[in-house]
Order: sequence, then C-alpha cells, then structure tokens
Amino acid sequence: MLRLLEKLPPGRALEFLHKIVDGLCGRAYPRYQDYGGIWSLSEWMEILEAAMMYFKTAVGENISDEEAARQINELNSNCQEAITKCLKGRKEEIRNALVERVNAISSAQLQDFDWQLKLALSSDKISMLQMPLVNLDLDVRENGEIKPISIEMNKEELQNLLNALEAANKVAFTDTILCS
Repeated sequence: MLRLLEKLPPGRALEFLHKIVDGLCGRAYPRYQDYGGIWSLSEWMEILEAAMMYFKTAVGENISDEEAARQINELNSNCQEAITKCLKGRKEEIRNALVERVNAISSAQLQDFDWQLKLALSSDKISMLQMPLVNLDLDVRENGEIKPISIEMNKEELQNLLNALEAANKVAFTDTILCS
C-alpha cells in the first residue's frame, strides 16, 4: 500500500523513506508521533509494512532498477523519485543489514570438517554386527574460538542429520528471501 506515501507533503517522502531504511538497518524507525497528522494508526502500520517489504524485496531479490521502478509506477512522480533515490543510495546498506539478520541466527560457523566410514564387525554384546558407522569431525568457530566436535553415527542417524541440514538450509534460504 505504497500509495499512502502520496499523503505526505512534497519533500517529506525522501526523509520518511530514509527513516524506514534506518529502521531496517538497526537504527530508529520513524515515529508515529511525527506523522500522526498525516496517517491514521492503521494507515501508519500499512505504509511501514509496505515500504519495508518493498525495500527488502528490491534488495534481497536483487531486482533490476527497471523492475523496481515498474513496481511503483502507480505512484505520483514525486513518490517514485523519492523511492528510487532512497533505494539507489542505500541499497548496499540494506543488503548488509539483511545479511547480518540472517547471520545472526547463530554465531557459530563451520570452519572445517572431516569424515571417516567405518565398519563395526562386532560389539561386546553381538559377535557378528557388521554395521557401517560414520565418524564426523567438525571444527566450529564460536566467539573467535575453534571447538572440535566429533560425532559417530549409524546410517539412520546420518540420514536424520542430512535431513536436518537440508531443512535448515531451506529455512535460511527462505529467511534470506523474506528479509529481502
């Protein structure tokens, strides 16, 4: 509902949009008290959400300038110019904020890994076992410190780990798109 931007007096749209980008980048969002005479509370919520989604989508999906302009072509020329100017000027800052938001999901990062396939021929309880096992050694960096983690898994546990990693990758990919 970016059309609500047209209610702003000429010259205030760019200032308002920069405040929205400030909010996306971790600084203060615009305050309703400063714009309460222009929009009702429900309109205020709509314009904030619409502007944030526009910037997140334009930057996160890396859409072309032409496509970004086409998405706002129903607005008057003052609003189109303000949005385009704000987007072009702060695109990299928005991108960095979106990447930081995704990275903030976890501070731990995988630095290196190694794996070995073993065949357990027997155990103290079973004389003929013949069960394949995977040893997975991870080097994880957390708070600047590398922590070694060793995991031994059977076939079922390995499949569960792979499924969980695939699900996590889908969530991270979805978050990247939604944050954009």
